[in-house]
Amino acid sequence: MIEVTAFKWVPDFAQGSVRDLRVRWALEEAGLGYDARLIGFEDQATPAYRAMQPFGQVPAYRDGKVQMFESGAIVLWIAQASPELMPADDAGRAMVMSWLFAAMNSIEPFVAELAGIDFFNNEKAWASQRRPEIESDLRKRLGELQDALGDKNWFANNRFSAADILMVHVLRDLRHTPILADFPALAAYVEQAEARPAFKRALADQLKPFREYEASHPTSS
Repeated sequence: MIEVTAFKWVPDFAQGSVRDLRVRWALEEAGLGYDARLIGFEDQATPAYRAMQPFGQVPAYRDGKVQMFESGAIVLWIAQASPELMPADDAGRAMVMSWLFAAMNSIEPFVAELAGIDFFNNEKAWASQRRPEIESDLRKRLGELQDALGDKNWFANNRFSAADILMVHVLRDLRHTPILADFPALAAYVEQAEARPAFKRALADQLKPFREYEASHPTSS
């Protein structure tokens, strides 16, 4: 059985953003069952967990054949054996890989820097000076991304793929801001992805233990 590590609980701002969601979603799209191994923050630094995930993050993954970490690599691994997530032809596979890495390398750093200010540094003096520049750079990159999407539904040859899992997850990390509303094609792209049954199942499964934890620890939320 496939095992994916995930947190027992995270604060509200991180719920729906933790990267095990990417792996859960890929597995749901591929029709593969899995067990979620829930860990607490106290588990992250243990030698046993660091042997699985050197940085103490989630997710870590194992399926009886391989043991992996890094969500993008795991999604790519799942996709390579799934026609739902990766086409069979070389040209199609190459395009999926290109857009998958574009999500992580060309879009996510801009989104992550903005989120880092908004959630962790917004009261620091330097943040008010740095944030407008970050948002400007992000908006430029989102404009380029929207131009690349054009009138397509999905990025890689207009066919839903593993690349869209990564891209949508990255763009969802802007939901605490109104920025994406200024890029209507991207907003519609995210909305249609979130309407997929596999995404809904993955999100519900990630959120379920958080709700259970909050019910038994009322002060945590």
